[in-house]
Amino acid sequence: MRGTSGASLAAARERFEPVLRDAGDAGLTLGEQLFVVVDALDSSGALRRTLSDPSTPGEEKAAVVARVLAGGFDGRVVDLVAGLARSRWSAEADLANAVERLGVDAVLAAAESRGALEAVEDELFRVTRALSGAREAREALSDASTDPRRRAALVDALLEGKADAATLVLARRATTALRGRRFVAALTEIGEVVAERRKRLVASVTSAVVLTQAQTDRLGALLERSYGRPVQLNVSVDPSVLGGLRIQVGADVVDSTVLSRLADARRRLAG
Repeated sequence: MRGTSGASLAAARERFEPVLRDAGDAGLTLGEQLFVVVDALDSSGALRRTLSDPSTPGEEKAAVVARVLAGGFDGRVVDLVAGLARSRWSAEADLANAVERLGVDAVLAAAESRGALEAVEDELFRVTRALSGAREAREALSDASTDPRRRAALVDALLEGKADAATLVLARRATTALRGRRFVAALTEIGEVVAERRKRLVASVTSAVVLTQAQTDRLGALLERSYGRPVQLNVSVDPSVLGGLRIQVGADVVDSTVLSRLADARRRLAG
């Protein structure tokens, strides 16, 4: 059943892509409207069940979408959500998750239309890196018990006037709609979507010391040869690892840090 939802989302993304190319910078508005739809689905179990119920005819569900989104929503958003409602989903949450993913696609497509996609990717990574040593800020941005407006204000203080509009929209979204995630984890997921859009893999590298440009270039070339495609290196410095590198590309993890080797030695001795 997971395959059913995955196939439905893939088909929707394929259909939506030409719309985004034509929309240009207006994709930012489309994305924000799609996020409003996600919030409506998350807050209304009745609506979520109605639109994801496989026993309800697709056209009937599409009519519900048209009524709910009548007035104020772009026709392209209405058509997209109606099409999603006609599709089959293995779980209620899958529909809202799909709408959210398409909202992220729309915001990123808007940045891409302005030639700002690489800048957005870099800004998202810089935010996550800056928060790595700011525990209180991380906790505040991930605290679901705090008023979302206060969390959004903290993001604004960090980014407003310093980042692309798409970065600000996505960062605000990541904190105001946690949906069971933590802020940094949500931004990391979005960064992976950016890399996918740029047809690149993301390698998250943790080093005990700052890498030189030559070292970064060598590591990037090695990973590109290994994976057969361009790789975006996101390098963080963490003195606590003592030495070596920790590299994660998707589900693949290469950990050669001193702490990892010591932990492995302890496991071998204990065994």
